[in-house]
Amino acid sequence: MITIKRLNCFDAPKIKKMIEYLGSDEKFSRDITAEAFLMLHAVLPLKYKFLPESYVLLDNDEILGLITVVPTSGNPYKLNITRLVFKQNMYDIGKQLVEFVIARYGAKGAVSFRVTVDQSHDELLELFMQGCGFRQCSYENLWKLDNFKAQTNVKAPFRCCQNSDAKYIARLYNMELKNLYKPSMERIYTEYKEPIFAGFSNYYKNRYVLEDADEKRIIAYLSITTSDNFNFIIDMSLNDGYNLSYDEIINFALSEICARKTRFCAFLKHRQYTINADNLEKYLHERNLTCIQTQCVLVKDFYKTVKQSENVLQVFLLGENNLASE
Repeated sequence: MITIKRLNCFDAPKIKKMIEYLGSDEKFSRDITAEAFLMLHAVLPLKYKFLPESYVLLDNDEILGLITVVPTSGNPYKLNITRLVFKQNMYDIGKQLVEFVIARYGAKGAVSFRVTVDQSHDELLELFMQGCGFRQCSYENLWKLDNFKAQTNVKAPFRCCQNSDAKYIARLYNMELKNLYKPSMERIYTEYKEPIFAGFSNYYKNRYVLEDADEKRIIAYLSITTSDNFNFIIDMSLNDGYNLSYDEIINFALSEICARKTRFCAFLKHRQYTINADNLEKYLHERNLTCIQTQCVLVKDFYKTVKQSENVLQVFLLGENNLASE
């Protein structure tokens, strides 16, 4: 008999045994074990959730698959599917798990689900798009900043981001989106606020902003994220009305990482759904940098119907011809 249930402490050893090729992945094992023991989080309403939640599919007590969803920081009604595991070629198991979390969290008020899938994985793309009703928005690329040598020694005057900057950063990010992608990709200002339970997150992020000295307005936002304290992902949102130097921005980000780590790998996120995407891609090619990963961004939205006026009588006249007078 097939059942789907919340991951618990008794399932963690079975998961690690099922995925033998990840047996040496300490971070994976640590994350699974931590999630399995955080049962109190499961009873929280969706608006208060902030940690990953995992579910397993069992057939007669044998675990065949696992799925993990993570609420977006500052907007728990927007959920990210971050882990999908199932036995080789059992795509129907993956489909059941995806449909389960969509139904479960959709009933709790979720408005959007998002997943990024490597563009080379045709079967997984088909699972989400054809099997589960997701649609492809665009692509996100990672470019390795290997042996990056900045052409300028000028340090961009970034400052640390504050919660009071959140609404201006959200506005900057949304303005940078191409109109086609705004309905699904727009962010609200609370997504840029430092979460209260930031210490429980499975990643670490530093955030910075750049202001126009004259107008006192934010013209650039920069984040540096790591989940293992070795690989760092640099992401930025820029106001296209300003002639900002990619060299200065990347140089600043690398100097911030160097202040904390002597050995690391740095990557730049290139979001193809932004207005500046083509200019950034041209710059990256001119610098002879290498794109190491391209992922498709898939989204499934729930749209609310317009609320009708309450307490309005509907009158039906049966057996009469309703003729308008001239």
